[in-house]
Amino acid sequence: MTKTKRTKTGRPITAACALALAVTAGFAGSVHAEEAFNLDALIEAARKEPPITVYAVTGKIVDTAQAFADKYGVKASGKKVNEAAQIELMIREYQADNIVGDVSVATDVASAMGELIPQGIVTSWTPPDLTGDIGEKLRDPLVVVSDPHVWTYNTEKYDKCPVTNIWQLAEPQWKGKLAMLDLFDKPLYADWFNQIETHHDAEVAKAYEALYGKPLDISTQTATAAWVKAFAENAPLLSDSSTVAEAAGAPGQADPFFVITSTAKYRDNESKGLKLGLCSGVQPFTGFLYPGFGLIAAKTKSPNAAKLFVRYLMTEEGIAPQTADGKISGNSKIGLPADEPSGIAKHLDELMAFDATTAAEDLDKRESWQDFWRVNYKK
Repeated sequence: MTKTKRTKTGRPITAACALALAVTAGFAGSVHAEEAFNLDALIEAARKEPPITVYAVTGKIVDTAQAFADKYGVKASGKKVNEAAQIELMIREYQADNIVGDVSVATDVASAMGELIPQGIVTSWTPPDLTGDIGEKLRDPLVVVSDPHVWTYNTEKYDKCPVTNIWQLAEPQWKGKLAMLDLFDKPLYADWFNQIETHHDAEVAKAYEALYGKPLDISTQTATAAWVKAFAENAPLLSDSSTVAEAAGAPGQADPFFVITSTAKYRDNESKGLKLGLCSGVQPFTGFLYPGFGLIAAKTKSPNAAKLFVRYLMTEEGIAPQTADGKISGNSKIGLPADEPSGIAKHLDELMAFDATTAAEDLDKRESWQDFWRVNYKK
């Protein structure tokens, strides 16, 4: 990647602050708390509209939609659809004037900011009665939930995390023993590289110097590009989330993988007997927070039902199935449950937060980062 001047952003201190760094407002039409809002009127209007379908990246959306329908008497169904497919469906349905997905949750952020919103395919709506509980920078587009992705090790094999600095992952002992989501199937990881380079390049260079006691040579490339190149040369296993989690956490391994994965997979410690442990204190970051927008199809025939569902997700009841997995609600009044398995609540200040103001640039550079990875990947 070409070397350019970089900026350095501060790090979050609390869950609310962490999320506030994730998105910056920039679209006209933001909802203000003083606007008149009548929840009962919205419910009544929603009940008169056709049923809605909600796309989300989690299968839990099926039960969430049913709970919503039972609560409000508004027909709704949830459908698990990955980020890339959501984008494709929303575009095709808009062009065909045949809307199936009325609401999209946790969409591909870069594509949402670079395509869906600018082209008027979707809109963002923030519940006026909850505005005061939602950080100003999380309201437009509305961040419903953020997904922490964290460095993870096998607690059966190691007494403590074996890594304290991301540059260690470029060393020979980790070759062939790393894993992460496939950045060609899950481009958020390519976007993550661009976010690091755009906002945290100086921190990556500082981490190198802290580990090796000498400055990194960045005369020909950025610190981020140097790290991604070295990381790729160690041939991380690229796979889906379940395979990545099991590569790290399956019990009985003599030489388990070291991975980066969503905190949602830590529930498998109980359900599948995995031994996943969160690596805290890793320089320059323990992981990252990936924001998930709640977007409404611009041509939906059920705008009130769609708004009501978005509002439901901003309540403790509506988002509880996801906060149970360590995902952070965009509503600052909603915390994580005490029994959340990863323990991420204590380490939010160590996570790199996505800045959606540059997400369109992430989309523009996505293929370049994927090509850069492909060229440097060595089995």
